[in-house]
Amino acid sequence: MNARVLLVEDDADIRLAVSAELRTASFTVDVVGSIAAAADVLASVTEPPACAVFDRMLPDGDAVRFVDARRRAGWTVPVLFLTALDSGSARVEGFEHGGDDYLVKPFVMAELLARVGNLCRRGAGRPPVLRHADLEVDFARCEVRRGGVLLSLSNREFAILEYLATRPGMAISRSDLVEHCWDLESEPMANVVDAVVKRLRRKLGDPDPVETVRGVGYRLS
Repeated sequence: MNARVLLVEDDADIRLAVSAELRTASFTVDVVGSIAAAADVLASVTEPPACAVFDRMLPDGDAVRFVDARRRAGWTVPVLFLTALDSGSARVEGFEHGGDDYLVKPFVMAELLARVGNLCRRGAGRPPVLRHADLEVDFARCEVRRGGVLLSLSNREFAILEYLATRPGMAISRSDLVEHCWDLESEPMANVVDAVVKRLRRKLGDPDPVETVRGVGYRLS
């Protein structure tokens, strides 16, 4: 599935490995190594992430305190604590202060991906499969079928189609697509959205379900 995930982890090796696996699984990932940097990311995006993954013991404090404070302010983003703190009391503390899930290091990467996907779907409140005419988008499996035929899409093509499919009929600007389908670290060229949409349309075939909205961007018609 494509969804934006905030990963807050100060261990460079774990940060690199987890972010790479999440991106391979078609997630858009913003990666930081401290609570302060996480706060900056959350303040800079117009729409909150679908899920946040926090290491607990970060250079500037325990992420549990940060999450707890945001919960008290009404923050509803699902949170997974990914940590070496494996005692029963540590787990209870995580859940009592705003955590939705808890995974202890060392962990199995496939389990982490499954847990993140589950939290993203829970936060979005959407069905695992969305159907639009003869187009079927399976968020859980990151698969797309047209007329029952499985299509081979790149991660970016799937991300754009998913974003359009969850907002059928809405005109989505190119800047919105960049914000939600590319990481904050990425600096896509101005015409990259048009190039990806062109490839997507070629794979979807006729009749073209992606409509160009002049002066704005695209929508799923």
